[in-house]
Amino acid sequence: MAPQSLTENPFTLGVASGDPLPGSVVLWTRLAPRPYEAGGGLPPTGSVSVGWEVAADDAFGSPVQSGTVAAPAADNYTVHLDVRGLEPAHDYYYRFRVDRWTSRTGRTRTAPAAGAAVEGLRLGLVSCQQYDEGYYTALAHLAEEDLDAVLFVGDYIYENAINAKAGARNYTDHPLPAVFNHWTVTLDDYRLRYALGKSDPDLQAAHAAHPWIVTWDDHEVENNYAGDISQHNDPVAQFRRRRAAAYRAYWENMPLREAQRPKGPDMILYRRFQYGSLAQFDVLDTRQYRSDQAYGNGWNYPGPESENPARTLTGAAQERWLLAGFRASTAVWNVIPQQVVFCRRKNTTAARSRLSMDAWDGYPASRARVLAGAAQAGIGNLVVLTGDVHVNYAMDIKKDFNKPGSRTLGVEFVGTSVSSGFDGTDKPADWSTMTAANPHMKFYNGRRGYVLLSLDEERVRADFRTVTGVRTPGAPVSTAASFISEAGDPGVRPA
Repeated sequence: MAPQSLTENPFTLGVASGDPLPGSVVLWTRLAPRPYEAGGGLPPTGSVSVGWEVAADDAFGSPVQSGTVAAPAADNYTVHLDVRGLEPAHDYYYRFRVDRWTSRTGRTRTAPAAGAAVEGLRLGLVSCQQYDEGYYTALAHLAEEDLDAVLFVGDYIYENAINAKAGARNYTDHPLPAVFNHWTVTLDDYRLRYALGKSDPDLQAAHAAHPWIVTWDDHEVENNYAGDISQHNDPVAQFRRRRAAAYRAYWENMPLREAQRPKGPDMILYRRFQYGSLAQFDVLDTRQYRSDQAYGNGWNYPGPESENPARTLTGAAQERWLLAGFRASTAVWNVIPQQVVFCRRKNTTAARSRLSMDAWDGYPASRARVLAGAAQAGIGNLVVLTGDVHVNYAMDIKKDFNKPGSRTLGVEFVGTSVSSGFDGTDKPADWSTMTAANPHMKFYNGRRGYVLLSLDEERVRADFRTVTGVRTPGAPVSTAASFISEAGDPGVRPA
């Protein structure tokens, strides 16, 4: 297909960058002149030649690199350009062209050189953006922050049917087409759902402002799936076909390298990033390889099934990779961006309480092996970053959660949702019970927003940024609370 035949703007879904390395970064765009149609309004075969530019300034007066790249129909006309030969720890600006059409300008930033001294890092922690439960206002504020990167830890899309009013968004002047009003199953379904999400101007702004490091949770495929096992126990072959469609659409729509391209229903998403000598990020995938949830999922009493040491949340290969990374690490901070709550959470103050079988509480042997591996490797500054539950937590990772005075092994910061769960509240209904039952839980808040993370050689700081509501656009943002953990002395303390 010749570029000249594009008579409508193809850059309706914005631009993005991601997976920054010291000398390279992935640049992404998708051509979709009609994003709410299957195929984006482009032919089912062929490709489009896309021009690209990288510069040291946003006016492109100091060009760095340029060229052309194919956007093939087989990849839903997406571009995954791995630009190499860049300088470490530098800001760059980029844009794409097709014929007379030019994309918006994106800004990205490469990682520092291996082993380089790094004065500090600023990161955004984001998750859970259900389109029909609210506006992405938090992302508009995130776009204005000065960040080295955004860590997105799951639920970029949701698989549920979305009505013409877009649920809580309550569209009245531009109803959504009926193509979104059913659950996602096929490749076209998932591709269209990404198009819907990426049409949001606040999401586009956040992608254009910062490089993103992404991982998925469950809703990118189906709620609470576990490996090859669907929530409703669909036939495995049937579910693997659905998973293959979901994984392919995920890769197409994320700024990921060719190494992450899925092979059928399999995709290697766990990967590692080094930010000089300051931080190592081990990004996990706790969905694709996990054992099925114990006791039928939900909140249940732990027992022989959940505590079986053969059970795994990460799979054996990913666990070996993680522990080997611990042993090789020389970073001040070892950070694990991942999906589900790592620390124990009791939901009553009784000695024996139900726990979430979908979180690490349902896989205590997996958690114990990770913590033992960190201890054996001498990892002193462990930070786990989490999404999934649509609330903010700041928690101490205890050697023995039954003994509040036991050694603190690290800290966990759980970030709330962008929109999932509607407006939320500062103190959810179970706030008193949860904070009393879990003395290692130092903060619990149920508003929407994101977390700002700042790391230097002395401490990690988490600023929990929340908005007043998401049912109408334009809500202001404020800092609900701030906490630090000191290097060499882990534990959540008020900043």
